[in-house]
Amino acid sequence: MESNEASVQYNCWNEDNMNMQVLHSQSRLIGLYNRLCIERLGIVMKVAVSLAVMIVIYIIGYITGYYVHRC
Repeated sequence: MESNEASVQYNCWNEDNMNMQVLHSQSRLIGLYNRLCIERLGIVMKVAVSLAVMIVIYIIGYITGYYVHRC
C-alpha cells in the first residue's frame, strides 16, 4: 500500500533562461517601438503619413464636390 504522505515530483528547470528569452523578445519590440514612434524616424513618418492622409482627403473632397455641383 502507498503511504498517506503526498508524493510530489519537482522538475528542475532554469527560470532565468526563460526570463532572458522573454526579455530579449520584448527588447526587440521596445526597440522597434522606440524607432518608429519616438525617435526622429518616427516623427518623420508621422508627418509624412499625416500629409498623405490630408492629400487623399482633399482629393476625395474635390472629386465629390465636382460631381455634386456638376449641374
